[in-house]
Amino acid sequence: MSDGRPQVSLAPNRANRIVAGVCVAFFVGMIGASYAAVPLYAMFCRVTGYGGTTQRVTQYADRVLDRKVTIRFDANVAGGLPWEFRPDQREVTIKIGETAKIGYTARNLFETPSSGRATFNVTPELAGAYFNKVECFCFTETSLKPGETLDMPVVFYVDPDIITVPELKNIQTITLSYTFFPDTGEKPVAEAPAAVQGERGTKTESIGG
Repeated sequence: MSDGRPQVSLAPNRANRIVAGVCVAFFVGMIGASYAAVPLYAMFCRVTGYGGTTQRVTQYADRVLDRKVTIRFDANVAGGLPWEFRPDQREVTIKIGETAKIGYTARNLFETPSSGRATFNVTPELAGAYFNKVECFCFTETSLKPGETLDMPVVFYVDPDIITVPELKNIQTITLSYTFFPDTGEKPVAEAPAAVQGERGTKTESIGG
């Protein structure tokens, strides 16, 4: 029974609250998905070798082929990091499946301590899935005192299964490239938690000149 006063409907307000709630949930979900995409993409790269990402392994090849491949080594330093960074040798020729050890050397040219992190890739990119590193300095924080030099080993082999890939069966040369960036304290996109143990090289005495 009406008392003559206008009736206020609650339906529109309730509908507005529901719509607002759905929008907030969608927004939060999109943010969560964007953060989840980073480790998922990194995992995808490590598993498939996409983008020239090499594989990190703990075991050696179970066979060695009577075929050789030349591995070339490249070194780069991004702007803002006053380092000299180079491979100890420019290339090495090994049998496919054979384990090899090479070294890189970094030196802080500045008068204050500085830190960097190295990223890497392999070319041709498709070969990344078959380039296996047993020991590596990549993605770990590297700090150098003024004038200090650091020797950093890399132990690797090329998976014999590479010859089963039509595009790679006749491959003769693979290039492993590292780039050091200034360390800002943030973890790199492709960091693999299992790959950060025991990767530091042996520090040598500071050198002048």
